[in-house]
Amino acid sequence: MAGYQKILYAAENGIARITLNRPEKRNALDSEVIAEVTDAVRASSTDPDVRVVTIAGAGKDFSSGADLAALRRISEATMMENIADARGFGDLFIEMRRHPRPIVAAVRGRALAGGCGLATACDLILASESAQFGYPEVNIGFIPAIVMTILRRSLSEKRAFELITRGEILSSRTALDFGLINRVFADDEFDSAVASYLESLAAKSASAVSLCKSLLYHIDGMSFETAIEAGVQLNAITRMTDDCKAGVERFLKK
Repeated sequence: MAGYQKILYAAENGIARITLNRPEKRNALDSEVIAEVTDAVRASSTDPDVRVVTIAGAGKDFSSGADLAALRRISEATMMENIADARGFGDLFIEMRRHPRPIVAAVRGRALAGGCGLATACDLILASESAQFGYPEVNIGFIPAIVMTILRRSLSEKRAFELITRGEILSSRTALDFGLINRVFADDEFDSAVASYLESLAAKSASAVSLCKSLLYHIDGMSFETAIEAGVQLNAITRMTDDCKAGVERFLKK
């Protein structure tokens, strides 16, 4: 894309930052936002200097989900139009899963419905103390269908079932207890804590982190024996990387 209209994108010091930039609409999602985020994710995946990607929202909220105009289009669209629209969101999740670097959601305020789906599609979720998470789609007769694939892999079956069928909004602490998110930071320390977390992650071996992400997600559909063999192969490949050789050398010199 020549330029983004609804997101911000910048890459510096090994960290690519994607910011949903519709604070007046609580960073609500529509097809244009999804297309721009997808493009930014792809751009960061081919940048050799990027070690970590973070997705955040401008203003008080991460994302409140689909905006009213998008919901109106959904209700008036044909089946084929709705499939095409939904596939855009699904394609974004696949791009994020295939991305060679870790993608971190930095969540302030509300991450609801599709906004919660976008956060859940990230590899890691960091939340402020006052953040809120939830899939309230069931309350309007809808379902969080696309993100369910990730939820089923992230949560226990019963936690996932409760989350998607009750439509309740969770506090960050409850979301942490559910296993939906990774860390909770105090509101007044959130920016500095996230910056420190990202810098620490970016400082890790890029090859090791990339191989970890690739293997972890690829074993989802494998049998036990096939997954063990995949681990054997990646174990051997990792030993041959420059990062591993240098790390072993440093360790042996201690």
